[in-house]
Amino acid sequence: MNSISPRAQARSAISPLPAGSAPAARQRQRPGQAARALFLAPCLAVCLAALGGLPASDANAQALPSLGEADGFSVGDERRIGDQIARQLYRDPDYIDDPVLQEYVQDIWLALMQAARKKGALDDALGEQFAWRVLLGKDRSVNAFALPGGYFGLHLGLINAVDSRDELASVMAHELSHVSQRHIARLHAQNARQTPLLIASMVLGALAASKNPDAAQAVVAGGQALAMQNSLSFSRSMEQEADRIGLGLMAPAGFDPAGFIGMFDKLSQANRFNDNGAYPYLRTHPLTSQRQSDLQARLPQGQPRHARPATSMAHAMVVARSRVLSLGKVDFLRSAVQSAQPLARTTAPPRSADEAGAAAADAGRLYAGALAAAQLRDADQAKALADALSARSAGDAAAHRLAQLLQLELALSLRDAAWARAALAGIDSRQRKRPELFLRTAYWTGAETGAGAEQAGAAAAPSAQAAQARDELAGQWQGWLQEHPDDAGAWQQLARIWAAQQQPLRAIRAEAEAQAARLDYPAAIDRLKAGQHMVRQLGAQADHVDASILQSRLAAIEQLHKASEDALKRLK
Repeated sequence: MNSISPRAQARSAISPLPAGSAPAARQRQRPGQAARALFLAPCLAVCLAALGGLPASDANAQALPSLGEADGFSVGDERRIGDQIARQLYRDPDYIDDPVLQEYVQDIWLALMQAARKKGALDDALGEQFAWRVLLGKDRSVNAFALPGGYFGLHLGLINAVDSRDELASVMAHELSHVSQRHIARLHAQNARQTPLLIASMVLGALAASKNPDAAQAVVAGGQALAMQNSLSFSRSMEQEADRIGLGLMAPAGFDPAGFIGMFDKLSQANRFNDNGAYPYLRTHPLTSQRQSDLQARLPQGQPRHARPATSMAHAMVVARSRVLSLGKVDFLRSAVQSAQPLARTTAPPRSADEAGAAAADAGRLYAGALAAAQLRDADQAKALADALSARSAGDAAAHRLAQLLQLELALSLRDAAWARAALAGIDSRQRKRPELFLRTAYWTGAETGAGAEQAGAAAAPSAQAAQARDELAGQWQGWLQEHPDDAGAWQQLARIWAAQQQPLRAIRAEAEAQAARLDYPAAIDRLKAGQHMVRQLGAQADHVDASILQSRLAAIEQLHKASEDALKRLK
């Protein structure tokens, strides 16, 4: 997709949502911007440096049968490069693992991947070998991008800007198509094919230099310009391909294809201030207007060409959460509270189907106001706004669930034990969804707060109810991790439960697995070695099953670390 902000082009490795709206000469970062790690130029530099130094072949990697190898750039090469970049992204302070936002994005993502598999746009071999992880960053720029190896970055600024799930899905479908069509590998192959042209221009330039130095410079510059133009044309064709394939995934995944058009409308409006449409032949992306026209022509007959998908109440609440988390300075928080206060003092008026958008907007204001009030430590205001939100969302199951989750989250953050107990009653303990599991774990382990029912006194022994709840949560998290073994946040929650259950060896192992899921193998190895040291200290009291698991996992992660280091050396 194109960009609302030209500065965001430096943040992508293949094609940021916002890349290339303005001519190449005008797309520069502002001073100091390159110092930021998350989704910024360092990642691009790592990626491009790796692309320039890939091994000629990899006998152990399998490529897509339909696309094959791209001048020795295998699926394994892409995955190793992506792992190196993702390792840095996980460490960046702007990386965020928010259960509510992550679930919302992940549901969209999984639906698109399933549609891609059914339509044959995603090969089974590629689906197994790539990571297919979505990483969220608190950056306020409107951007999303694909990285090698099936890693995807999405800024909260993009969530802040979209009006519906369909618009967000259009961006993710575009980026998914970049990876499923192996555009990174094809771009590397295209650049490799440009090398003979550049060498030829340099040879001709050397020959011409003996007769006319000016002519020699012209020959070399001409060869470089032709190579650059070929690369730009190839990049534009890949963007158009990602648009077309992404559009084809929307309806099978359950999204309105008009979401693409709505997103392009936003980009066109934003680009109007910094892009006059000149020099289309110098762009890495086609003009936004050209892409919009192409996609409008591909919509099914009878599909409205300028329809804006309706904003649901749940989506408005997710966007409100994203805005508070990404824009949450004191002035913004106070403004959010002030905007929501009038809604808490009035009952919700009856809304017709045509006025659903107004009801969604009100819910978003109440959600943002309640969350902002809690961050400002105004407990009374936070509770009043959260109660008003619960009342207004009662008729919408998805929105009411988010309102109930917010109630418990705010009660825990404000250390209000009575409110937390009441809010916990509104959470289904049988629900094995990630946000519910996170909040119930925080309640029963006393994480961040003393609001847990068992925390009446500092020296009080855990109640039977708390012990039973922890046992149940441990089993639910283990079941979750069987399906999502790379969920670092889930491993951290399980470590917290095992620590509360006085099972230190298991807790250390879970902490190590969390580090390994973030590709930080040295940290994982350190934790496992700490576990072995504890085994020696405990002696006969140590659980030998847990000790055996620690030993086997240490050997496995040390092997992964060695393979990662060897791959990094080859890529350099």
